[in-house]
Amino acid sequence: MKIKIQILILGLIFSISCSIQGQSVALYQQFNGRYDFTFIGNTMNLGENNITAGCENLLINSSSASLNLNSNQIIQSAYLYWAGSGSGDFDVKLNNIQISAQRTFSNISSSSGLTYFSAFSDITSQVMSTGNGNYTLSDLDVSQTLIDISGYCTNRTNFAGWALIIVFKDMSLPLNQINIYDGLQSIPSALNITLNSLNVVDNNNAQIGFIAWEGDSNLAVNETLKINGNTLSNPPLNPANNAFNGTNSITGANNLYNMDLDIYNIQNNINIGDTTAQIQLSSGQDVVLINAIVTKLNSQLPDAGVVLNSLNQTCDSRDIQINFTVTNYNCTNSLPAGTPIAIYANGQLIGQTQTSVLIPIDGSENKQITISLPSSIPNSFIITIVVDDNGTGNGTVSELSENNNQVSSNQLTLWFTPLFNTMQPLNTCNQGLTQGTFNFFDYSTLSLTNSGDTFVGFYESAADASAETNAIANTTNYIATSTPKEIFIRIENQNCYSISSFWLYTKNCPPTVYNYVSSNNDQANDTFFIDGLRNVFVNFELEIYNRWGKLIWTGNNNTPDWDGMATKGIRVDNSAVPEGTYYYILNLNDKDYPEPITGWLYFRK
Repeated sequence: MKIKIQILILGLIFSISCSIQGQSVALYQQFNGRYDFTFIGNTMNLGENNITAGCENLLINSSSASLNLNSNQIIQSAYLYWAGSGSGDFDVKLNNIQISAQRTFSNISSSSGLTYFSAFSDITSQVMSTGNGNYTLSDLDVSQTLIDISGYCTNRTNFAGWALIIVFKDMSLPLNQINIYDGLQSIPSALNITLNSLNVVDNNNAQIGFIAWEGDSNLAVNETLKINGNTLSNPPLNPANNAFNGTNSITGANNLYNMDLDIYNIQNNINIGDTTAQIQLSSGQDVVLINAIVTKLNSQLPDAGVVLNSLNQTCDSRDIQINFTVTNYNCTNSLPAGTPIAIYANGQLIGQTQTSVLIPIDGSENKQITISLPSSIPNSFIITIVVDDNGTGNGTVSELSENNNQVSSNQLTLWFTPLFNTMQPLNTCNQGLTQGTFNFFDYSTLSLTNSGDTFVGFYESAADASAETNAIANTTNYIATSTPKEIFIRIENQNCYSISSFWLYTKNCPPTVYNYVSSNNDQANDTFFIDGLRNVFVNFELEIYNRWGKLIWTGNNNTPDWDGMATKGIRVDNSAVPEGTYYYILNLNDKDYPEPITGWLYFRK
């Protein structure tokens, strides 16, 4: 990324001394490759203002010119300019096709207050379609300036005309760079233009062309065109003292009244090694309006550019994967392998790489680099990639343009997984074989620590939480078929997610004794039922005694509930015991319940 730019002008810095207010001529478009340019156009003045009294019959509203390119010259771009005295007519026709101005220019004389205008339209598609042949511009109306009281006739500055800049490709040409500058500036006395940032390596067939308005052949007072102090001329068409004299150096015509389409060879006026060029235009009397300047210089230089494709981050990491493309578009030479590339974060150098291969004209190379942000870079940052930068802001490759070597990301922020509150375990009664029913609905909000985070769901496994599959639907009446059981929570922010968990436990709650037995097979209290006993206290032992303290029945988790039959003592015939009150002793054999549960029950047949 050298400070100098070889071969052609990428910008203009103007030093202007003039008495007419206008729009400075500045770079509009650039072409790099096997290109050249030409002009066509015509005036709408029937005679030169300076030698004709009055102006009522000196303007027409249409005129024609012919384009004659060789068969190997392929139109690349075509720009139409039209101009005249007055405030402006910005809708015209070319070959009966309506053309509206896409850009306009204005120039006001500070001495007379008279206004002059110019308009522009890119008509590339129309000219490509038409090709060689006749072009007629019509409906250009500046009739308001033909009234003598308007001042244009008195000052003899009424004019109208049009011009086409044609840029074409020709594969037999060397690699050139074409620059088109436009605006609307006048030369009542002097106009100085400094072309900076040159580093000329080959000046062969260098040319400069002008579209100018309102020049008169019979006014030649200190009217010169100079480059680097050397006066340009093309005698006899363009004498050294009368540069703007109504001529067309492409056709050799000298009756292009009040306009000039001139191209000069400047190869003997610009030297290899030059870094600047001075253009000086002067006119001691004739008011001349410069509308466009076109330059052509032989060029053999690359033009490195860069496109940021993607930036890939991972959560809780300061590593950034950068995918980008190094380009060599709109250039005249290959970009060498080993061209340095610097990566910056907030202006601080954080990584370096280089092109791996030679990148041809209009070619590109995709690159990928992973950099780790140092701790000195805050969590919010901007990534900038600069091609042809060795990490010090300096490059190693001479380029056509040093203004398109970098690209920056939008504001980026490192990604972090969301924080969460730790949820306490939930406990409920064992419903048998460690099964339990739980309500953890509130944990969906209690687990969040940041209002910007999002609760996603509850899951029975970490794999389901990661994949966001099989979320638990019923969180107010969730049945865990066995415990302990871990439940997983997924929480998200914009880029990352966290998975936390909590545990479900069951405990053996005291059983409930229903102490009434009626063995009449009515499906109600037919046996001695104790709720919360079986498959909870799996080692329980139950004994039943009559009122005199005699053992009549024993049971455990492997025996049916007592149905009033005696299996112990003097009655072992499995016959029903008499109706009455009986006593039970229940040993749970559980460490949390070391003492037996005892009580009375009533049996009836």
